[in-house]
Amino acid sequence: MSNIQNLKSTLLPPPLKPGDLLRVIAPSGALREVEAFNQGVEIWRSHGYRIKISDNIDNRHGYLAGTDAHRRQQLATAWQDPECKGILCARGGFGSTRILEDWTWQENIITPKWLIGFSDITALLWSLYNAGIASVHGPVMTTLANEPEWSIKRLLDIVEGRAIAPLKGCGWGGGTSTGILLPGNLTVATHLLGTPILPNLDGVILAWEDVTETPYRIDRMLTQWRLSGALSKVHGIALGGFTKCEAPPHIPSFTIEEVLRDAFGGRSHRLGDLGIPIVSNLPFGHDRPNAALPVGIKVTLDGDNGILS
Repeated sequence: MSNIQNLKSTLLPPPLKPGDLLRVIAPSGALREVEAFNQGVEIWRSHGYRIKISDNIDNRHGYLAGTDAHRRQQLATAWQDPECKGILCARGGFGSTRILEDWTWQENIITPKWLIGFSDITALLWSLYNAGIASVHGPVMTTLANEPEWSIKRLLDIVEGRAIAPLKGCGWGGGTSTGILLPGNLTVATHLLGTPILPNLDGVILAWEDVTETPYRIDRMLTQWRLSGALSKVHGIALGGFTKCEAPPHIPSFTIEEVLRDAFGGRSHRLGDLGIPIVSNLPFGHDRPNAALPVGIKVTLDGDNGILS
């Protein structure tokens, strides 16, 4: 394992406090869940935050929340606003990678601020990590109201500068390792392979989740990670929810658990033979408690006891 001191250091944005201004942007898919979105806004307001919703956040351009220029401008306006202390993403879907084609964080940094989202927002979180700034993989505005109270509190604890509890899952063994946490959606992360957005993975602990991907698609993505060599320097893998990833009825298939751990009866593991700590069934992802995870922060993964801390 490489020395943790050689890992990329990230700048932690200043802690949020009630009264701070947070801007809401839609960098990805078109907003559809209006009621859930409004509930998410009210949750942040109930904790004392001022919320500014981007103009024309309900724009639609096919499946996108407006043109690339419109969505990129939302991000730029929020990032460059010196009064804004945090950026809340409306929803996932698809589209964040498109606005990164003509985007450089370094040219837009005024004061580092919190960026919060998951799913398609993975591309923004990992791109921001490349710029040396930490962020939060956590509920978007359309999913926040579905979170249990402990999950909402955990999100607030991270951005307000308090300690967070370890997460408990199912340990696969592999001992204990320390590294920089990079959480994200497996599908989005896979499509970052071979692009400048993919961070240096040396010494990283990956945390993956996904939704509505059948077992053979998950297998295909994990095989791409293996063939690319991208996993060779990773220190550990934390697995969250793989929601609605079952095969259709009456179609021959492995289960999603078999694909993740041992897709072919011990002859060709996808993850289980990597020799690094792996923990599954952690409470983050789609349609389940989506425990907020810091992006770009040093963590410890205990593969024997199933703990991410």
